[in-house]
Amino acid sequence: MVNKFGRRVFIAVGVAGLVAIAAVAGQKYLGGFEELATAPVYAPDGVAIRGTDPVAYFTEGRAVPGTPEHALEWNGATWHFASAETRDRFADDPKAYAPQYGGFCAWAVAEKGELYSTQPDNWAIVDGKLYLNYNDDIQARWQQNIPRFITEGDERWPEILKAGS
Repeated sequence: MVNKFGRRVFIAVGVAGLVAIAAVAGQKYLGGFEELATAPVYAPDGVAIRGTDPVAYFTEGRAVPGTPEHALEWNGATWHFASAETRDRFADDPKAYAPQYGGFCAWAVAEKGELYSTQPDNWAIVDGKLYLNYNDDIQARWQQNIPRFITEGDERWPEILKAGS
């Protein structure tokens, strides 16, 4: 017969195992640390920034979900906006609002020369340009030396695009 302590240990080990499996599956199936195919814009299911309004980073200082109602096609992807106003601002000057490196992880482009996914909540505006990162840990790495990463990313990005064409 298993005592209460043994049962709790068994349950804890089982839960830990399920959490580990979910983490691995999440990395593989939710756009984790596998290198992605070269494209001008990171757009899972054809939608840039996972449907987040790129203009809102500049105007509201946060990630704001866009809607298909206010969509725009640009650079091979569909961009969603929270309003017609932000969509029109983007349409007038998309390069001013679109994330650098096509919205792929800025740290991965700079440090590894590879394309990784991003999360809309992992972002920074530096010198008027939007940069996205994979997750909180990678963003912390990015913040350790942003000027070096931008310099390296700016050098690597055209090479990455050329290699993919």
